[in-house]
Amino acid sequence: MTCICVISPFTGLAGDMLLAALVDAGAPLDAIRAAITDTGLTGWDLTVPSVTTHGLTAAQATVSVSDHATSRKAAELIAMAGRVRNRAVADTAVAALRAIAEVEGRLHGEHSDEVHLHELGGHDTLVDVVGVAAALHALEVRTVHCEPLPLGTGTIRTAHGLLPCPAPATAKLLEGAQVTGTSLTGETVTPTAAALLRALNADYRPPPPMLLRATGYGAGTRTLPDRPNVAVVRLGEAEADVRDLVVLETNLDDITGEVLGHVAELLLERGALDSWITPAVMKKGRPAHVLHALVTPEAAEEVERLLFAETGTLGVRWTTVRRTAVARTTETVLVHGMPVRRKHGPHRGKPEYDDAVAVARQTGLPLRAVLAAAEKEQP
Repeated sequence: MTCICVISPFTGLAGDMLLAALVDAGAPLDAIRAAITDTGLTGWDLTVPSVTTHGLTAAQATVSVSDHATSRKAAELIAMAGRVRNRAVADTAVAALRAIAEVEGRLHGEHSDEVHLHELGGHDTLVDVVGVAAALHALEVRTVHCEPLPLGTGTIRTAHGLLPCPAPATAKLLEGAQVTGTSLTGETVTPTAAALLRALNADYRPPPPMLLRATGYGAGTRTLPDRPNVAVVRLGEAEADVRDLVVLETNLDDITGEVLGHVAELLLERGALDSWITPAVMKKGRPAHVLHALVTPEAAEEVERLLFAETGTLGVRWTTVRRTAVARTTETVLVHGMPVRRKHGPHRGKPEYDDAVAVARQTGLPLRAVLAAAEKEQP
């Protein structure tokens, strides 16, 4: 079974609202606090009490702070998120923070590592980003769907003065997302929430049929006169994730194997779900390769631009395919004291190649011996 999280941003979405909704839906607060503690952040406490707004009971994430560092450089926040011991949680949190840093850097003409985060550099951002990543991992969520995000109008006051809503950083982070208008004014979607949706590769299409397991309500701090200010999450299980994807491919007979390998890896870093290379014989008997990339429809144009820029090809073919991805789980085992992730599907499981290679290099053991040991180890 595949665990699916569907986000309904009833009045908008902020990092604390999403975190609270996930806790209300069953995410363990102890696991969330433990992940945040791994970052080395000091002077904080996270509580998620119940509140009632317009007759609806919801959870509200509250961060109490005794260490009043209100802003940090992006590189510092990213390094702290990278300390989380669970690599899946760390990777999601780092991806969200990097997205914020890159956008802020472009907007202010600074390197992403050096950009100084003002409103986003305090405790709340790190708590929200790591907390949401830890909550989703604890709930074993594999796919995140999000309904259209309502964008408020008017202005927002920032360290740089008054800015239009949505704030420029939020607008940039939401490129590719499904949005809609709303009668609400002010900031309805925060940069933290937008960055989390990007890091989670949120799907804005309707989710597949699923068995509903839990619903959670997360309240924001703003009080609205006519409606509860909440975001809703619904957790469900589906037999498999079935979706329409795009295969991009191009024939190449004039670049080296080193460049081919580099581009295949780069495609994965830039949003491709998979990339591969197949040998081919072109006209006049010329040996060649076909470079393929499996992508979501939303990422197809960006990946196509990358293919053109990196290979110099004169044409890219698009094919729409339907992929069925069965449920999988990941566990971690220790091989000679070093962690190796092991991925399981319904019919088989195997160790993660990169983790096994790291152990082999560190210990000097043959890779095949590390793989065999990882398959036998108990979690």
